[in-house]
Amino acid sequence: MEKEYTLTIFSENKTGVLSRVVGIITRRHINIESLSASKSAIPGIHKIIVVVKATEALVKKVIANIDKQIDVLKAFHYDNSDLVYQEIALYKVPTAAFFEGDTLENLVRKYDAKILRIEKEYIVIQKTGYTEETEALLEELQNYGIYEFVRSCRVAIVKPMERLNTYLKAMGA
Repeated sequence: MEKEYTLTIFSENKTGVLSRVVGIITRRHINIESLSASKSAIPGIHKIIVVVKATEALVKKVIANIDKQIDVLKAFHYDNSDLVYQEIALYKVPTAAFFEGDTLENLVRKYDAKILRIEKEYIVIQKTGYTEETEALLEELQNYGIYEFVRSCRVAIVKPMERLNTYLKAMGA
């Protein structure tokens, strides 16, 4: 049965690592829902987070292939229940919509969003949360007109203590 998994890959910051990781995933006909790459807490090591929908058996095969890559230190896969994660969304709406009573202001409060910028033509609203929350706000804002919408990829931290540190200690690093 397919479900959502978050792959966490720790690697050296080398050219081509991200491309190889994406290639391994897409060769198995798995669509990437979200992708991010950044520094990790360990100096010199980068963290790639990939969200996919697949069977656990297929995800395990992908992780095994990613682990074999040069410059990849270790790859893990997690169920959503093992993670603390968020994404950020930005919405650009017409300023005029705020002059039609306090409905839009109440909507911003309801979704625990915040106003980042106010311009003559538009207002930029920021919402941090889960995909379902950012999508729900998008749907409601479309009633007022929306000029632009962008959502980041997932950023995540695992609930159990990070296994990379344990792995590196076992390897003598």
